[in-house]
Amino acid sequence: MSDPGLFLNRELSWLEFNTRVLHEAIDDRNPLLERLKFLSIFNTNLDEFYMVRVAGLRRQVAAGVHVVSPDGMSPVETLAAISARVNELMRTQRMLLYDTLLPALGKHGVKLVSIDDLTSTEWQTVDEFFEAQVFPVLTPLAVDPGHPFPYISNLSLSLAVQIHDPATKAVRFARVKVPKSLPRWIPFGRGNAFIPLEQVIGANLGALFPGMDIQGFNTFRVTRYSDLELTHSEDDDNLLQLIEEQVFQRRFAEVVRIEVESGMPESLRELLMEELREDQPAEIRAFADPELVETGPLLDLGDLMALASLEVAELRDPPFVPVTPPELKDTTRSIFDVLKEKDLLVHHPFDSFNASVEQFLISAATDENVLAIKMTLYRTSGDTGVVRALTEAAQRGKQVAVLIELQARFDESNNITWARTLEDYGVHVAYGLPAVKTHAKTTLVVRREADGIKRYAHISTGNYNSKTARVYTDIGLFTSSPSIGADLTDLFNALTGFSRQRLYRKLLVAPANMRFRFIEMIEREAANARQGKHARIIAKMNALVDGETIEALYAASQAGVEIDLIVRGICCLRPGISGVSDRIRVVSIVGRFLEHSRLFYFANGGDDQFYFGSADWMPRNFDRRVEAVAPVDDVTLHPRLHSLLAVCLSDNRQAWDLAADGTYAQRSPNGEPVRATHQLLLADSWGIVKPAEPRTEPAPSVARMSGPG
Repeated sequence: MSDPGLFLNRELSWLEFNTRVLHEAIDDRNPLLERLKFLSIFNTNLDEFYMVRVAGLRRQVAAGVHVVSPDGMSPVETLAAISARVNELMRTQRMLLYDTLLPALGKHGVKLVSIDDLTSTEWQTVDEFFEAQVFPVLTPLAVDPGHPFPYISNLSLSLAVQIHDPATKAVRFARVKVPKSLPRWIPFGRGNAFIPLEQVIGANLGALFPGMDIQGFNTFRVTRYSDLELTHSEDDDNLLQLIEEQVFQRRFAEVVRIEVESGMPESLRELLMEELREDQPAEIRAFADPELVETGPLLDLGDLMALASLEVAELRDPPFVPVTPPELKDTTRSIFDVLKEKDLLVHHPFDSFNASVEQFLISAATDENVLAIKMTLYRTSGDTGVVRALTEAAQRGKQVAVLIELQARFDESNNITWARTLEDYGVHVAYGLPAVKTHAKTTLVVRREADGIKRYAHISTGNYNSKTARVYTDIGLFTSSPSIGADLTDLFNALTGFSRQRLYRKLLVAPANMRFRFIEMIEREAANARQGKHARIIAKMNALVDGETIEALYAASQAGVEIDLIVRGICCLRPGISGVSDRIRVVSIVGRFLEHSRLFYFANGGDDQFYFGSADWMPRNFDRRVEAVAPVDDVTLHPRLHSLLAVCLSDNRQAWDLAADGTYAQRSPNGEPVRATHQLLLADSWGIVKPAEPRTEPAPSVARMSGPG
């Protein structure tokens, strides 16, 4: 099992996921603005990949780390493979945007127009906008002996301006930052036609540099290392201050990538490289320069999301309205009355987040019999019902304790703000454990009732975030199970106090016992297969990386267990290897919604077991995060979960099959009725259909892909 040939490279597998995202922009079965949306997502995904993964690999090389990954590739080899693959994807993206999407959108009146194509009236509109809205916020930064090269912030779009001074005959460089506080695409009175903000600024550079000759300008953008480096110990008593300092210092981290506009003069490229090279720590500078990437006429294509959000109905997916779960439609009954009788299972975004999760919290906040609310917050959104309910409960005198994870990547500043807001309202806020992230999605409500104190719980695969609840698929369970309530009490005590709790009644908890319990259940299926009993595993997750778990799955396959893995993103397991993973199939679902739910099924010799929760099968989830995975003990809920897994496995429209060589092939209906997972779930939140039989061969496909196709 230590053979590198049995594992796929983690980083290259992630790039293949982003390739599938890009393919959604290529696929002409999707509406045009939805295709533009996926192109935007592809770019923001790639930004984060460079900020964290590529930057981390570069630091490994600079530090002389030569340890190879389980697939046998060293950091240097991985970086070279990443660069080659990204170059392919960027070429595909450029052709797609400029040769296909923008021309097609133009036929529907959605256009990006060059400033040179404006009429005189439109010029006047743009000039007035510049004078009133843009000029006051611009800060030109010159580079000369008295002005050092300016600091370039992460992911900021900038103009590199060449200026000739008629008095001294000198040619100088200046940088003008394109402000994020203004819209990127500026309307000028021609329907859904827009002009890029950087062109508006470029056409008015004379106002910023009066008396100078503007020789030209080009756009550029930098990507900096952006992961946090926490060197604290368990004795640190001010995690909040530590995170704040790290977030501030991240602004000054080394440059990993420099993106430049096509046609930028070589002299400007060399200047940028020379100056930004000096921005590197010495050990990084000695290893390699930042990667220079020519991206095309437009940079920062993540901003295309604003255009993709235009209200042009014929160019977008049909709107949908999340439904209220049937169990909650009777407004004369409280959610606590419902949960006394049975557990409640919900599936977002198809089931309403507002009518279930937020209503649960609002009910807890306003119910005079509720004594306490305890909750974990990894990511949340704005002024939503979640925050309002917590502050309302605290103001009513209830004990409210919230564990806010300050280390949630790229949400650190937001979470610091929410932590202080909640504290101002009297909420007891804890910041988690210094050595691990708290990623669990749990709420515990303690209520006084006629027969004593009763606990109500909510456990989910998704964040308490009303915005992502509209676009991420997630499963949530509301329950009054005494065992789960007691487990959550122990978990919260461990998070907010001093505890090394490792034994739980029902929950699988990381880092305490989760990897061990999952491998134990996989090995149980293998033992059942060897004894001739029914043995089956279906696991749905975002990523599969953990080596020990992969080895257990290989062993189970060899023992005769049929295994289907629904893995949206990274998968380091190689399916279909003769004698090793013959009985393992891997499928990825990519479409309208982001597949985010983690759901695990074990046949258990005929006594079906379902688990769901916050954890993927990755080392970070098992070892460096607090995670919670719960069983679904109510067998009356099992048909819904069987149906959901069956819908994913039978998909012939959004599904991609993974081959042993790491490539993916998109399935095609090939004359059969279209079975698209998200379309079926929009019709029924669980897609209630007859469960499909295990598939032993990959579905027919339109193309075997190593690229976006």
